[in-house]
Amino acid sequence: MAEITAALVKELREKTGVGMMDCKKALAETAGDLEGAVDWLRKKGLAAAAKKAGRVAAEGLVGVAVEGKAGALVEVNSETDFVARNDTFQGFVGAVSKLALKSGDDVAALKAAAFPGSGRSVTDELTHMVATIGENMSVRRAAKLSVGAGVVASYVHNALAPGLGKIGVLVGLESTGSGDALSAFGRQLAMHIAAANPQALDTKSVDPKALEREREVLREQARTSGKAEAIIDKMVEGRLRKYYEEVVLLEQVYVIDGESRVKDAVVAAAKQVGAPVTVTGFIRFMLGEGIQKDQGDFAAEVAAQAGR
Repeated sequence: MAEITAALVKELREKTGVGMMDCKKALAETAGDLEGAVDWLRKKGLAAAAKKAGRVAAEGLVGVAVEGKAGALVEVNSETDFVARNDTFQGFVGAVSKLALKSGDDVAALKAAAFPGSGRSVTDELTHMVATIGENMSVRRAAKLSVGAGVVASYVHNALAPGLGKIGVLVGLESTGSGDALSAFGRQLAMHIAAANPQALDTKSVDPKALEREREVLREQARTSGKAEAIIDKMVEGRLRKYYEEVVLLEQVYVIDGESRVKDAVVAAAKQVGAPVTVTGFIRFMLGEGIQKDQGDFAAEVAAQAGR
């Protein structure tokens, strides 16, 4: 029997793309025979997972978990929306979102964490699911938000199950006021964030590069008026206020009433809560944002399969 070394496990893992624990088991089952271990994994359907790893996974679910004064968001991708409706996949995303309450935005640590009740890591559990379900999947990203005093409120849009959907939002509210009233307002504010997609909390936190890019565009537009540079500068600053109203949370029109600014809604909420309220931050995940999806020509595919 060949010695099952770390190097041998690594070689098998590189050959098959299968998780470390399954590689160890395969080598143990085949007395350290590398090729035999490959065949053993193939028979179990595990080696097939590696072949699926190159396929685009832009569907899936966003998971939300809130515990105490902290909340976490995760995005786990699959190739098709059909998989997002699979109970096993939903259970995986729900469990991973809870694990993210500890790991935060460290995806590597999240993947290395022990998956509850399996004896495997998150990565190895995902490999098992890929082999079983037959689609490429990935834990794409995670984030955590917490407050000192107050609440972390959440909202899930297009929810397929509690805490699982296509858009997930967390918002942190610092306050010493009524917890129930604060939570109710927090949920409404999270709904606003899901709909309005702000890019920054306040004007001070707008990305300086994005702001300068917008300022330059507005300046070029204003120059077409033929006015003096001093007037143009004032025109640009005036138009920047409109930009802030589009991208800054506290400056946006509150979608819940369609009239007031979010910053005014926060002041009004403080009266209901019985203490000042401060929005400390927010996180918004939308499923698949930023992923380049394959845009295949379906008619061409059919024609090719028909031999034309």
